[in-house]
Amino acid sequence: MLTHQLKIYFILFSTIFISCKEQKEEPAEIVEKSPNIIYILTDDLGYGDIAAFNTKGKIPTPHIDKLAANGMKFTDAHTSSAVCTPTRYGILTGRYNWRSPLKSGVLTGKSKALIPTERSTVASVLKKADYHTAFIGKWHLGWDWAVKDSTLIEGEGWDASDFDNLDFTKPITNGPQDLGFDYSYGHSGSLDMAPYVYVENGKVTAAVDTITVDKGKYTWWREGPTAADFVHDDVTPNFFRKAIDYVEDRSKEDKSFFLYLALPSPHTPILPIKEWLGKSDLNPYADFVMMVDDYVGQLVSTIEKEGLAENTIVIFTSDNGCSPQANFELLAEKKHHPSGGYRGHKADIYEGGHRVPFIVKWPREIEASSVSDKTICTTDFMATAADIAGIRLNDNEGEDSFSMLPLFLNRGETEYLREATVHHSINGSFAIRKDEFKLILCPGSGGWSTPKPNSEGIEKLSPVQLYDLSADPEEKQNLYAQHPEKVEELKSLLVSYVDNGRSTPGKKQENSDLNLQGKTWQQREVVLSK
Repeated sequence: MLTHQLKIYFILFSTIFISCKEQKEEPAEIVEKSPNIIYILTDDLGYGDIAAFNTKGKIPTPHIDKLAANGMKFTDAHTSSAVCTPTRYGILTGRYNWRSPLKSGVLTGKSKALIPTERSTVASVLKKADYHTAFIGKWHLGWDWAVKDSTLIEGEGWDASDFDNLDFTKPITNGPQDLGFDYSYGHSGSLDMAPYVYVENGKVTAAVDTITVDKGKYTWWREGPTAADFVHDDVTPNFFRKAIDYVEDRSKEDKSFFLYLALPSPHTPILPIKEWLGKSDLNPYADFVMMVDDYVGQLVSTIEKEGLAENTIVIFTSDNGCSPQANFELLAEKKHHPSGGYRGHKADIYEGGHRVPFIVKWPREIEASSVSDKTICTTDFMATAADIAGIRLNDNEGEDSFSMLPLFLNRGETEYLREATVHHSINGSFAIRKDEFKLILCPGSGGWSTPKPNSEGIEKLSPVQLYDLSADPEEKQNLYAQHPEKVEELKSLLVSYVDNGRSTPGKKQENSDLNLQGKTWQQREVVLSK
């Protein structure tokens, strides 16, 4: 049976025939191996975009549905933020993003590194257990580009001329290779953020020889320097090719591996390749989702072909809700709703901003067609990976991460220790969810849907919102006036999480008290002033 360290033991029985007489050797333990882990993170994929999570959805996703049918589906999974960079920070560090200097918004393609090299990541933790670790895809956590003139390093605007000081002939620093990844291949930001270059193990892979831009309704990307080997339409297929090659290569090795595959799709630019254009009969976004689904199927088939399926954990999820760039109006006309009936979308504090599809397939240990309605968070990955590998986290690691392994192994929900979950919108607004109640500490969405922050009349709305999600999953009935005691209970709990620098048991930790603009972040006041 499984130990705490979750080591998988393979026993070899040899039968030797000597002089027509059967003779059995004693069983011999020959291999002790932890499971491989593949984490597939899609970009801006809505909860309702996967058929397994939305029976009324109109986008066929047979391969991801099969992943759910062969594993465990989590119906109440949440990202720590409603936008890209913060969620990725939480996945890799096990820490809420607002504890970092990034208090709102996202990074750009040329932002400096957000994760300091002294902070542990999932990759660095797994390396302690002798895993080979790899990152492929969209990084969007900042790294430090080499510069031609170190006195000209300020500025985070979109003007292409701002890139003139970057030296693409020299290695980057403070990137994936400095945070525990043995192999890395990807680009710095979203696929609509320059510079458009691949960086492999810290080095740009081709000469940066042109400036590109696209202004199409679905296909747009910002103007910026582009490398000779960087073709926007081919980026998602290329990352899957790299991932498949990596799995094939690692199948020849005895060492367990961890692959973090962070896709740039179906985020803008929405670029389904030619064979997928028009396949959905909905719009290019739906075509793009179908293309991603097909590539997920190809990757899973490779895992099976290489004989790795039984002892490989495949996790599939998204970094936040669907973006309005998907063209909600057109999709609604065709009866498809990317948020699956939940209120809001990407960037919002409402459920549509951070409730995401989440699937775990592990044939050796997880029963097929399992379903969990336990509230989980993407920050839980670090503690889960550490638990799987038999690594005990230190007090300054995974401060907001709770192991999901008991849920995977159906040990009973009492062993999964998450008390409450903190949500965060693009403008830095907070919410906290405990059991059925969700307290939102802002008026409106805190994001891109109506009522928007600073919009006309927003000051007339209640400064806080309280919803009973068990009775009102669409967040329509604000109960803050009926349950003042619940408002105070949840606000006090959130303040304690902020003050303690953690939501897990352990020694008090420090949050970054400065944001990226160097201004002081008044920790508890940020919550209490809402």
